[in-house]
Amino acid sequence: MARFDEVLATFWADGEYGVQPLLTNETVREAERVLGVTLPSALLDLLRVQNGGVVAADHDAFPTGQPTSWSQDHVPFDALMGIGGLEGMTSLLDTPYLVKEWGLSSPIVLLSGDGHCWIGLDYRGCGPDGDPSVTWFDIELDTELTLASDFRTFVENLTAASGFDLDSGDSTSI
Repeated sequence: MARFDEVLATFWADGEYGVQPLLTNETVREAERVLGVTLPSALLDLLRVQNGGVVAADHDAFPTGQPTSWSQDHVPFDALMGIGGLEGMTSLLDTPYLVKEWGLSSPIVLLSGDGHCWIGLDYRGCGPDGDPSVTWFDIELDTELTLASDFRTFVENLTAASGFDLDSGDSTSI
């Protein structure tokens, strides 16, 4: 497990895909108002370095103790949505629409995903001002898996997807 400050320095991949404009305190206040929650300081620390985008290959997967529709032993985390409103680019601010569209529980804030599976901040157990857990939401299997007790722990446990045996077969038949 890496320390958060070590991951912070190497978290983002090169490139502009998914990157929103520079994060400001005003943008954060507006996002928290729209989302109805207090965002974790560790998330904001990452988004102040770069406001969303592709995650570096050293941090693009999270190991799991049980199979998911994605894999026997991990879930992907290849991008993190930023906070903003650039046209054609998904943002944390799209969470209310996406939660409704995909029939997800609330309150959550979606961090990454494609519609079939999401990783999000789960405020259901801690309330809107608490420290949310990080949860994998699998729409197709109608399952959830808590990945970490908080966002900082989640980030510290991210690892490279290349370290997993991708030939072991996926678990879509579970």
